[in-house]
Amino acid sequence: MPLWSFFRNHGDTRVHEGKGSGFPMDEIVAKHLTHEIALSAEHPADEWQQAVPISFCADWQGLHADPGLRTQVQALWSAQTLFLRFECRYRELHVFEDADPNGRRDGLWERDVAEALLQPDAARERWYKEFEVSPNGMWIDLDIFPGGRTDLNSGMRRSVFVDETRLQWTAELAIPMASLSPNVGPGAIWRANFYRVEGQQEPRHYLAWQPTNTPEPNFHVPSAFGVLRFG
Repeated sequence: MPLWSFFRNHGDTRVHEGKGSGFPMDEIVAKHLTHEIALSAEHPADEWQQAVPISFCADWQGLHADPGLRTQVQALWSAQTLFLRFECRYRELHVFEDADPNGRRDGLWERDVAEALLQPDAARERWYKEFEVSPNGMWIDLDIFPGGRTDLNSGMRRSVFVDETRLQWTAELAIPMASLSPNVGPGAIWRANFYRVEGQQEPRHYLAWQPTNTPEPNFHVPSAFGVLRFG
C-alpha cells in the first residue's frame, strides 16, 4: 500500500482453478470448518484441499499478465478464525530486515508483500481491514476508514515458507473473527480484494485479483472489490 496512493485483459488471469467450479471470476468462497487448524505454510493442513483457489497474475489494470508472478489464494473459516493461504511465484525477493519484536513492520508495502483487503460491511464503503505479510514473515494489519488508518491489533497469526527451488513463497494467515465482524455464518457475503507487490524500486510489480483500473497503482478502491462468500 504505497503511501502516495493511500489517498488517491487478461480476464482469464483471475480464474478459479478447475473447470466447472461454478464460481464467478469475482468471487472466492471460504469453506466452513467445524474446528481450528494449525498453520503450516510448508506442510498445509489437509483441510486446505477443500478450499477452491482463485489465482491472478495481471497488474492492477488487468494488463501485462505474467505467469511467473502468479498468486493463488484460498480461504477457510471457523466460528473463531478466518484462514487465508497465499502461494506466490516470484523472480526475486525484496524484504525488510528490521521489524518490531513481534514481526510487525510499518511500511511493509514498500517491499514484497501479499495483501488482503476485507470489507465485512459493504454498506460502509470506505471502511475495511487490511492485512499484509512478507516472504520473511513480517506483517501489518490496519483498520482503514475515511481520511485515515490505524493499527487494527487483530491478533493475526501467520506462517511463511520460501521454496527457492520452485521460486515460490507461501503464507498462511489466521485472523480472529472478533477483529472482523461479530456476526458471521454460512451464506454471509463480504467484499474483498487480494494483491501482490514485488520489487524494491520502481517500476515495481503491482498485481491484483480484481483490477482497480486507476491510472497509477492504487489498491484502495473498494468499488472494485470482489466477493468473499462464506460457504
